[in-house]
Amino acid sequence: MADENQEIGGIHFPFPFPPYPIQKDFMAELYKVLEGGKIGIFESPTGTGKSLSLICGALSWLRDFEQKKLQAEACLLAPGSGPTSSEKNSLLTSSSCQEPSDPPRPAGEPDWVTEFVQKKEERDLVERLREEQVRRRKREERLKEVCQDRRLKFAAKRTKHEEEETEALLRLSREMLDAGTGPEQLEQLECGEEHLVLAEYESDEERRGSSRVGEAEDDLEEEHITKIYYCSRTHSQLAQFVREVLKSPFGKETRLVSLGSRQTLCVNEDVKNLGSVQLMNDRCVDMQRSKREKNGTGEDKAKRKRQKIQTSCPFYNHEQMELLRDEILLEVKDMEQLVALGKEARACPYYGSRFAIPAAQLVVLPYPMLLHAATRQAAGIRLQGQVVIIDEAHNLIDTITNIHSTEVNGSQLCQAHSQLLQYMERYRKRLKAKNLMYIKQILYLLEKFVAVLGGNIKQNPSTQSLSQTGSELKSINDFLFQSQVDNINLFKVQRYLEKSMLSRKLFGFTECFGAVLPSPSDSQENRGLAGFQQFLKSLQSGPTEDSPEEGQGVALRPASPLMHIEAFLAALTTANQDGRVIVNRQGSVGQSSLKFLLLNPAVHFAQVMKECRAVVIAGGTMQPMSDFREQLLACSGVEAGRVVEFSCGHVIPPDNILPLIICSGPSNQQLEFTYQRRELPQMMEETGRILCNLCNVVPGGVVCFLPSYEYLRQVHAHWDKTGLLTRLSVRKKIFQEPKRASQVEQVLMAYSKCIMSCSHSEGHLTGALLLSVVGGKMSEGINFSDDLGRCVVMVGMPYPNIKSPELQEKMAYLNQTLPRPQGQPPPGTVLIENLCMKAINQSIGRAIRHQRDFASIVLLDHRYARPSILAKLPAWIRDRVEVKATFGPAFAAVRKFHREKSHPNLV
Repeated sequence: MADENQEIGGIHFPFPFPPYPIQKDFMAELYKVLEGGKIGIFESPTGTGKSLSLICGALSWLRDFEQKKLQAEACLLAPGSGPTSSEKNSLLTSSSCQEPSDPPRPAGEPDWVTEFVQKKEERDLVERLREEQVRRRKREERLKEVCQDRRLKFAAKRTKHEEEETEALLRLSREMLDAGTGPEQLEQLECGEEHLVLAEYESDEERRGSSRVGEAEDDLEEEHITKIYYCSRTHSQLAQFVREVLKSPFGKETRLVSLGSRQTLCVNEDVKNLGSVQLMNDRCVDMQRSKREKNGTGEDKAKRKRQKIQTSCPFYNHEQMELLRDEILLEVKDMEQLVALGKEARACPYYGSRFAIPAAQLVVLPYPMLLHAATRQAAGIRLQGQVVIIDEAHNLIDTITNIHSTEVNGSQLCQAHSQLLQYMERYRKRLKAKNLMYIKQILYLLEKFVAVLGGNIKQNPSTQSLSQTGSELKSINDFLFQSQVDNINLFKVQRYLEKSMLSRKLFGFTECFGAVLPSPSDSQENRGLAGFQQFLKSLQSGPTEDSPEEGQGVALRPASPLMHIEAFLAALTTANQDGRVIVNRQGSVGQSSLKFLLLNPAVHFAQVMKECRAVVIAGGTMQPMSDFREQLLACSGVEAGRVVEFSCGHVIPPDNILPLIICSGPSNQQLEFTYQRRELPQMMEETGRILCNLCNVVPGGVVCFLPSYEYLRQVHAHWDKTGLLTRLSVRKKIFQEPKRASQVEQVLMAYSKCIMSCSHSEGHLTGALLLSVVGGKMSEGINFSDDLGRCVVMVGMPYPNIKSPELQEKMAYLNQTLPRPQGQPPPGTVLIENLCMKAINQSIGRAIRHQRDFASIVLLDHRYARPSILAKLPAWIRDRVEVKATFGPAFAAVRKFHREKSHPNLV
């Protein structure tokens, strides 16, 4: 495929083929947004080459940016030359040279002082540039060496003794398990408890004095070059994006790294077999800690000489991970290739990919990893002066809200209290006074939270029945006052939990000593012995008879409940106006829960906006855009002049789509699927008659979206009772969207096979009808191209449940926070309408997937004809929509459309 070098507005955009006009406009506008450091909201329908436009537009800007920077560096470092103001500004905007702005100097300062300060700044800038040149030269030489000698890329410095030592420890563990463990072995275990005991906790004030210790290590870290962070929802979408990068003209020269979770990138089978994400994380961290302990010297080794039951991960080898990093940067690789490379190199892809972040030009990652500050920090992601592109961002607001909303139930509160109390009693004499103080504060918090639910922390939560049930919504301050914990500094408790890693230590303590709500009759020794045997079982590489199947690990071996409570306590530090607490009391304390609801996602997105050079929010369907502009950007403090909106049309010809709004059915029944009317028999029968008529004239597949799974069940049962289901089955085989995600692929395969077989036969059956749910598993990410979706039918308008306390609180928050334009409904009412239209736009976009595709889109409800609703449809649909007051003309239009498209030679 030959590269096409397109010049648009004086800028050269390499492209794998002659781009569509809308792709040219997309790339040109994207370049302007990145160059001007703006915030862009980009909408490009599926089938218009959005991914390629993002790749070529963004990487063209990055190419030009790096060239300008190198030219400015050359001019600045040339002998006898001084930097111009534009060169200096250009260099200071790069991520590697960016420094916090100096405070303004006082007015009336002497000229010689100003001149001295300016010269010092120039000298410091030159010195930083020289250091950066040295680092860049070393990086390029390193990659060149790896490229020249591919055969020895991993075998050079592989350390076999670590692998052999690990195998020896595993064999020892199995032998101890087979032979049985007595009290003398229990003493060895207790000598290995040291990693479970909290080290002396230092407050922030105490730590400031020793902050210089880590400066030497920080200096050794590689500087982050200017890069683009590309985020999407799922790993499959990221893998597809990486494949698009490989197809582009930038595929061979771009340094790209893919980040993922341990579930995706871990190559240690013992860890992967744990199943639970939390268990995998904990085991990985424990293995790293044990590796560091083994590498200790002198007194440290003497203290841990009998701690032989711990093992280190054979893939966590810094030398091998550095070699893996160079391989990652050498060629573009997707996650599957990265995992295969990690197994070959005996190096961890999870950490090896993170090592590659500083030198990478394009970092591909799921956007929950970027949107959560703690996860960003743990992954080594630095946003200062960088570019962020968030793709598939139609549900970005919901994603941020869900990431920072958390829930804990009564069972978790009681279990955490029991575990922490036993932990404190066991190590009371070995814990520092400050640690004891914080542990007692956490125990007090847990006790009061259970009391708010109406229970007693000393009793079994499953047997404590509640006299008062129901949900109660409170502000954060009111909840803290009611819980009688307003005198505790939650910020300090949160920092203590983060720095001390108490939840991880408590999890290890529970695993070793079985400290999970023990029976009073159990002796301490028996509990310790049982826990020790379970711990040894966990070290075995092979499965045991009691090993859970994959996916059941969470139920059988739950992680420490304190981890969930830690997230809840962190949420309670949110500003009072930005969140609410829902106290949900059910039949028993164990079933009751405390839920934190984030109302203002902008508080967490504001940091991204503040640090990044430019941010691009992109998607196939972004309408209505007012939510992003008002709830996310304006509330983050972004000025309106910095926001750029771009929405391009579709590449399909205008006559390849037929959007219809049908206001009444074949029997002149007005179509209004409100919650009160949609369950009426006449409405369900009218819907069935419409589908019978459409299935008679539409070839291939028809996808019908209904508001909910429950309504789908009711409609299907009513059609079966009245005989409409039999009439529908004459022309189309009927499929239903399953509730279980594991069954979706099976239903889609059967649906596809039925349509393919009908296209090659001349029987009465012309295809299939798929009954789906708006917002379900088939309304996003599913490709109903060509014959799989020749007609999409939307039954009613799927408004959310307005009686939901969470939604009511969100509406009240928006009504108080956002301004209400004159003549417009309140912001809370607009939110309800926008949530409905976002779900609709996602669903109806499933059919048109490429330039030569065609389909009809039928909206069944007279309310779609309202101007406010029409304005929120995607522009490429809105401009072609036809409103039909009666069913007859609508049916004639659908029949004519499909006859012309299916048999163009007969027209």
